[in-house]
Amino acid sequence: MDEPVLAIVVPCYNEEEVLPETMKQLTSLLADMVREKQVSEKSRILFVDDGSRDDTWKMIYKESIKGEFIRGIKLARNVGHQNALLAGLFAARKTSDCIVSIDADLQDDIDVIQKFIQKFKEGYEVVYGVRDRRDTDTFFKRTTAEGFYKLMKKMGVNLVYNHADYRLMSRRAVEELERFGEANMFLRGIVPLIGFQSTSIYYDRKERAAGETKYPLKKMLAFALDGITSFSVTPIRMVLLVGCLSFLVSLLFGSYFLSLKFFGHTESGWTSMITSIWLIGGLQLIALGLVGEYIGKIYKETKGRPKYIIDIDTFNLAVPQPLMGEEGAFEHDGIQERDAFSYAAGKLSETK
Repeated sequence: MDEPVLAIVVPCYNEEEVLPETMKQLTSLLADMVREKQVSEKSRILFVDDGSRDDTWKMIYKESIKGEFIRGIKLARNVGHQNALLAGLFAARKTSDCIVSIDADLQDDIDVIQKFIQKFKEGYEVVYGVRDRRDTDTFFKRTTAEGFYKLMKKMGVNLVYNHADYRLMSRRAVEELERFGEANMFLRGIVPLIGFQSTSIYYDRKERAAGETKYPLKKMLAFALDGITSFSVTPIRMVLLVGCLSFLVSLLFGSYFLSLKFFGHTESGWTSMITSIWLIGGLQLIALGLVGEYIGKIYKETKGRPKYIIDIDTFNLAVPQPLMGEEGAFEHDGIQERDAFSYAAGKLSETK
């Protein structure tokens, strides 16, 4: 087959510390792949700025102007890693044969992308990058992550064990992914649902090159809860089971205490009463919170709001050469740089 057009999608959120090295390594890799005719010279690297508060977008923008391979998308606000990734996938699929998604922190081995392309040429439409081991993780993170995958499997969710969001998808696979219109997109669970021929490539994950992780404990827990409630009703059924068991236990204890009263062996005391009240009250609050989580997801789905809004797109929007050649057009702050793209798109320029 002819050399496929590859797009490498990189979601970014406050990644100014690691971004220069990420751009350098990915550009070098893509240039080598083009030179060796593994992929087409039309291949590109698409950085998606997810509403960063630092100079991430400014760096992406400047490289997209002067770089041969780098392009960028700026989202209007922060929408989260999964939605930013979707924005890049859906934008890139219009002009690409296959799309690789990878994080900006350089922890994933970028040389594996060449193996992805080999599998794609063999006919695989989804190729998963799977961690061979978790030596770089802390004991807590390794234990909780492995526990999460095992829990999801027991709940009937088809996840690829130790796979995050490092994968290759064909254009056809991304087009089918776009048909999933749900607001809560948990990609690790949705991609296997597509069902096209897939395989896995194993690799060793590295330490983060620079900067801080964008997934602290709070976000990890929220991400895990979102994944569980998006794909399984097992927690609701567990609440029902606990309720039934509590009812049966209460009947047994009720019978026991009635027998004590009948035989005159009752003793006054409040410890057992308070303990039971707190226990039942806690179970009720947990049940209400869990039911509320599902109702909240239904609420989000019914509104049908867009997952993201693209502010600037240098991937699908070509800047006119005369505009690029104007003196000082790209030598000032982000406001003037944005005006150039607004002009190129035929929109009204923003002024102060």
